[in-house]
Amino acid sequence: MSSPDQLGLNFAPPQRRIWTVADLVGAVRTQLEREYSDVFVEGEISNYRPAESGHLYFTLKDNGAQIRVVMFRSQARLLRFRPANGLQVIARGRVTVYEGRGELQLSAEYLEPKGAGALQLAFEQLKAKLAAEGLFEASRKKPLPALPGKIGIVTSPRGAAIQDILNILQRRHHSVGVLIYPAQVQGEVAAAEVSAGVQYFNRTGDVDVIVIARGGGSLEDLAAFNDEGLARVVADSQLPVVSAIGHETDFTICDFVADLRAPTPSAAAELVVRSKQELEEKVASTHLRLARAARYQVLRARQALTQLAQHGAFAGIRSLVQRRQQQLDDAVFRLAQAQRALLKNYRRRLDVGTARVRYYDLRRQVASAGRVLAAKRAALVSSMNRVLLERHARLDRSSAQLQALSPLNILGRGYALVFDAEGRLVKDAAQLKAGDEISARLARGRVAATVRQTKLEP
Repeated sequence: MSSPDQLGLNFAPPQRRIWTVADLVGAVRTQLEREYSDVFVEGEISNYRPAESGHLYFTLKDNGAQIRVVMFRSQARLLRFRPANGLQVIARGRVTVYEGRGELQLSAEYLEPKGAGALQLAFEQLKAKLAAEGLFEASRKKPLPALPGKIGIVTSPRGAAIQDILNILQRRHHSVGVLIYPAQVQGEVAAAEVSAGVQYFNRTGDVDVIVIARGGGSLEDLAAFNDEGLARVVADSQLPVVSAIGHETDFTICDFVADLRAPTPSAAAELVVRSKQELEEKVASTHLRLARAARYQVLRARQALTQLAQHGAFAGIRSLVQRRQQQLDDAVFRLAQAQRALLKNYRRRLDVGTARVRYYDLRRQVASAGRVLAAKRAALVSSMNRVLLERHARLDRSSAQLQALSPLNILGRGYALVFDAEGRLVKDAAQLKAGDEISARLARGRVAATVRQTKLEP
């Protein structure tokens, strides 16, 4: 019998492909992601574990199986509700394999609660959380001012809500001031802009009350007013806040934390300010009731006084007062008499004193003393003049004698006094020699000279 080789047939052993674990898992992952790139999976959340990185990890399970789920931060931050264990959800994403553990998992891109919408669930969760913190308590609500001078409105400047508010304010009380903070009231940035408006009015303090206003819309349209950050900003506001969001049947978290909820923006304007006519009518009514009350109180007081006046005790008091008045009049009369007698006695003593002073007339004594003083002064002046004349004559005689003996008179006749360099009087030419310095005293002035020659004379 011929062998296979003799017959020309070649049976080679099959080639084996050996995979690495990473390659095999990668190939399976690629195939899974290609086949199951967009799937919806319904199940119950368990083992929910949010990471500090912002990623969410949990397991979806039903009665027969379970699958791990990961939702990365970029998708998790878009969730309108907070996942929790036991919550039935529908997850949308792609099936993949986590190489590190070789486990099948779902990379979720979207989650929605089963039965209730995500927005409604987020609303209920946040409402329960803030209610537990006491942010909805009536005791922390601030009262609105009776008549604010300026109102701060946080809303879209192009919306119908602001026009309704301005029309109501113009009709009810046109003198109130309005300050508008423009903000988006729908979309991702709406909550941040509305929060910024509330914080701005609290920081500046330019208004007395804040109104957050927006027209009606769906739950998605009003989602910005169910934001936790905005709710806490409104709760922390030092100024009273009125929430006027949507229609009368619309409720948001902002309505619960605000100090007052208005069913519509127009109703908010009516609640914030009273109409001028209403105030005038209230003032007039109050004035009328006050006047009536005052008249009634006066009438009652008069009646009570009349009844008291007729009481027997007042008759005795009246008699006592009258006796005291009579005693007072008698005392006044006696006091007046005593004063008159005292004044009469003082007048008599004054007359006696005046007579005695007139007898010793001081003016006559002063005049007599003046005449004596004038006579003595005249005698003194005469005596002094005589002494002065005698002293003046004696001075003249002494001056004439002194003048006659004065050497200056001799100098006046052309003589001179000569002094040597040492200031000694020169009486003899022998005291000097040629070249000595001398000075001469003349009748008027002095001269200096040098001796050229000396000559002795017998």
